[in-house]
Amino acid sequence: MKITSIIAIYALFWVMSAFMLLPFGVRTHDEAGIAKIPGQADSAPANFRPGRIVLRATVIAALLSALYIANYINGWITVDDINIFGTPPGYAGEASEG
Repeated sequence: MKITSIIAIYALFWVMSAFMLLPFGVRTHDEAGIAKIPGQADSAPANFRPGRIVLRATVIAALLSALYIANYINGWITVDDINIFGTPPGYAGEASEG
């Protein structure tokens, strides 16, 4: 696997992790007991910390990328393992019958 592929896979995992982490740990002003500014949305976060999200997304993306690359090298899960529809008609590949 080329280094550019590894970087692209890491970037995809990082963005996916960051978006999945956004709603966790955020509290509104009502939940935090802080006064709202006039005109502020009720759902606006009071304690948004992008540094924490970046750090957590970095760690999760590194772990997921490492698992993906280890699977790529060792072949733990292949396309044949996740093929739930069976072999398509006229397919001449080496798909296992199962």
